[in-house]
Amino acid sequence: MTEDTIQKNTDTKISTPGATAGEKASAPRTGAGVSRGGPRRSGGERGGGDRRGGGSRPGGRPGSGRPGKGGSRGGERARPEFDNKLIQIRRVTRVVAGGRRFAFSVAMVAGNRKGSVGVGIGKAADTATAIEKAMKNAKKNMIKVRLSNEMMIPHQVEAKSSSARVMIMPAPGRGMVAGSAVRNVLDLAGVRNVRAKIISGSKNKLNIARAAVKALGLLRAKRLKEVV
Repeated sequence: MTEDTIQKNTDTKISTPGATAGEKASAPRTGAGVSRGGPRRSGGERGGGDRRGGGSRPGGRPGSGRPGKGGSRGGERARPEFDNKLIQIRRVTRVVAGGRRFAFSVAMVAGNRKGSVGVGIGKAADTATAIEKAMKNAKKNMIKVRLSNEMMIPHQVEAKSSSARVMIMPAPGRGMVAGSAVRNVLDLAGVRNVRAKIISGSKNKLNIARAAVKALGLLRAKRLKEVV
């Protein structure tokens, strides 16, 4: 082999890798470059804007995709017919063969502030059920109080329940002067300008409330008796 032939083979081996690398460097990328270099689509072209846009639905939030909740559920809640006030809640225990059983006892006053008032009690294993039972019992034992046009009692009245003794008297221009459970009973009955006094030393709010309701129930009986 001559020296010219060896030189040509050497030039070919050295120049071939360099030419291949240059061709690769100058060639355009057809893979990731085309997919990434394309124009970006906007939110509406993707289809997400049509699905999530709240503008087409009345009452919906922009971008939430949910219709407005105000029109479907209605407006404000209806006010209950009777107002109520918890005056006593305690945990009671019942002893059985297997051990102790705990429950809750609730005493409640209910009224419409227009002359109707009642006291009820309820017992259950949880407070929510006990309150519901007490409300039903108060409605069952509700009385109608005989009041004047100014929502005042016509005369003095007095009643006793167990060891609690209550006296209720009209007091024009003085508002409501009462305490303990008597105030709750008079307030829910809608009585104005009245003064009440607990004569006995009892602190039991349930008995005091029952005595107050019993006293208010005597108003009509005493008035009819005086007329006769």
